[in-house]
Amino acid sequence: MSAALARGSSSPAGAASLGLTSDEAGRRLRELGANAVPQESPARWRRLASKFWAPVPWMLEAAIVLQLALGERIEAAVIAVLVCFNAALGYFQEGRAQATLQALRSRLALVASVRRDRIWRTIPAAELVPGDLIALSLGGVVGADARLLEGEVLLDQSMLTGESLPVEAGPGRTVYAGALVRRGEAVAEVTATGARTRFGRTAELVRTAHGASSQQQAVLRVVRNLAVFSGAVVVAQVAYASWLGMPTAEIVPLTLTAILAAIPVALPATFTLAAALGARSLARQGVLPTRLSAVDEAASLDVLCADKTGTLTRNELAVAAVRAVPGYDEQRVLAIASLASSAAGQDPVDAAVRAAASREESGGLRLVRLLPFDPATKMSEATATDPSGAVVRIVKGAFAKVYGICSAQPPAAAAAEELLARGFRVLGVALGAPAGPLQLIGLVALSDPPRSDSAALISELRAMGVETVIVTGDAPATAGVVARAVGLDGAICPPGPPPESVRPGQFAVFAGVFPEDKFHLVRAFQRSGHTVGMCGDGVNDAPALRQAQMGIAVSTATDVAKAAAGIVLTEAGLGGIVSAVREGRRTFQRILTYTLRSMTQKIAQMLVLAAGLAMTGRAVLTPLLMAILLIAGDFLAMSATTDNVRPSARPDHWRINELTIAGAALGVCSLAFCTGVVAAGHFGLRLGTRPLQTLTAVTLVFSGQAVFYAVRTRGRIWGSRPSLWVVLSSVADVGIISLLATLGLLMAPLPPAVVGLVLGAAAALALVLDTVKCAVLARLGMR
Repeated sequence: MSAALARGSSSPAGAASLGLTSDEAGRRLRELGANAVPQESPARWRRLASKFWAPVPWMLEAAIVLQLALGERIEAAVIAVLVCFNAALGYFQEGRAQATLQALRSRLALVASVRRDRIWRTIPAAELVPGDLIALSLGGVVGADARLLEGEVLLDQSMLTGESLPVEAGPGRTVYAGALVRRGEAVAEVTATGARTRFGRTAELVRTAHGASSQQQAVLRVVRNLAVFSGAVVVAQVAYASWLGMPTAEIVPLTLTAILAAIPVALPATFTLAAALGARSLARQGVLPTRLSAVDEAASLDVLCADKTGTLTRNELAVAAVRAVPGYDEQRVLAIASLASSAAGQDPVDAAVRAAASREESGGLRLVRLLPFDPATKMSEATATDPSGAVVRIVKGAFAKVYGICSAQPPAAAAAEELLARGFRVLGVALGAPAGPLQLIGLVALSDPPRSDSAALISELRAMGVETVIVTGDAPATAGVVARAVGLDGAICPPGPPPESVRPGQFAVFAGVFPEDKFHLVRAFQRSGHTVGMCGDGVNDAPALRQAQMGIAVSTATDVAKAAAGIVLTEAGLGGIVSAVREGRRTFQRILTYTLRSMTQKIAQMLVLAAGLAMTGRAVLTPLLMAILLIAGDFLAMSATTDNVRPSARPDHWRINELTIAGAALGVCSLAFCTGVVAAGHFGLRLGTRPLQTLTAVTLVFSGQAVFYAVRTRGRIWGSRPSLWVVLSSVADVGIISLLATLGLLMAPLPPAVVGLVLGAAAALALVLDTVKCAVLARLGMR
């Protein structure tokens, strides 16, 4: 705040208006609301309730109701625990991610200098109302959309508009909430607050944006396929049981057991746990997933829309090229230009020139006086003395303005045109006597340079099957320079809204686009079947960040961008994107293992029930045994989320139909094994109904382990070493069921020799399943 403001007597630009009274401002605040965009966050109870409202919980909840109706309270309690475990895991993991994001958020403008009751005072920016007079000064943030009345300022609006270069703003110009004042002072009248600001309209677009989750779609399709299959099997079993004349008291438990056999109980929890473990691994690498689904989506990412300013570039001006006229060299031009550049303040042009210059190359010139940049003339001027004591005049500024006060030099004009055509900001530097003519001594071209890792990142992503395109609000020429510098040599889309139908590789750059255009471009890629990542840092990127399956906010992003994104890079640079893709693909492989194992085992379990019924005329499993299988099989198999896997070389996609075919093929093999063991127990060992039910449970657990080890890699079973947790869970799974079966706990006892023989046969089954798996996956193109 200026000294005048501090005294509370006048504005920094001498505004004549008195501003609003406190009473009028209070009335408008009550009428229009606070100058803030509401952060929509569902209540905790709603987030928790949503975990019980999905296809898998519905099936389990129906089973609980049915068991309670039958008086089977223990079985109902076991399944209720499973349902609550699923819900609690998802709820707490999402809560942790959101809490971390909340800690990262910061308000763009906390306070504002406003004229109320004829006095300048500082108030919270949330209390601004339309009609308020606000003071803008160096280093401040514009608190609301406003129209400048007096004074001139240099504004950095890159986070809002995508423009990499600061813009000059004078009386009559509209400035937007969130812009940073780099130079000057001004008084402005607030024209819009809250949701009515440009920032607020973008936030509304963020609220309505929503990208479909492939994880949710995969779970629904798996459940759908299993439900259709299990429905047919259950109907057939009920019909056959009725034909046999089984009493209703036996048919109902048989039906309930078949329903439980079909439910992939731990599938949602496994998706959540795998993503949570992937998120924890990414956090150690400086990548924070704020939505767990973003970890899953990273696996299938095949298009990355990257904002230019602050994402692929450093969001700071730097000298890109210097053109010196005969008699001068580049370093001397820069050194002389630096004398006309202010060392104080935040002018990015002056800072870039001074950073590139070497004062030793100025030819002994000593600065006497500096007139800072004047927005009216678009030039700065310095007076210096040379070693002989003669006074010289130095002028630096916009090329057209400087060239206009110098003698004509066509080669220099041609060089300036060439640099301008390449998207650079071009300055002219002139030198001469204080009262004499000026001579143009050189040109200085400025640009926002790419980050040092951008080119390598894009090359690495291309090798991983991810196509990168630049999406920016900047000019096509400027965006084209950056694109070529980072290795994107494709076509530049004509300015304006992107085409309705667009495919990767058609354009490398989309320039001159508005926030809603970025949003529509992401949707256009999604409509053509692509999984889209959007990488950005500004408010203008937020709608597209939310719409994309994988929204990525870089480390310097605004809180709005971070809130909209699914992944926040907490460290400088873009290497976190490659890490996220790799970790996402590892997570996908772990979930794929569990899903394929679950589908194979569920198909086998349902068919074993049907085969056992046909073979014995009785149910070969009880609801209690099936609940034990759910715990011993489904939940211990969640250790797959920790397994050692190799990320795929290309993007992963859920191919549920092919996965179902593979599961059915392996399920038939497992069915043949289980049916053979049950037949041996029934016809060979002459086991009674309850011991045969125990044998069936033991066989299904052991065959489940065989299936697990067969499908945990896409290659041969010995292709990778299982993780410690996988081995421990297998030991626990086999040990628990063996102990229960041999001791007769919760089931009829079996001789230890029988249990051991089944375990040995299951080990041989794993090798058979591995051979079948390799052949089926190769046939389906999934290896």
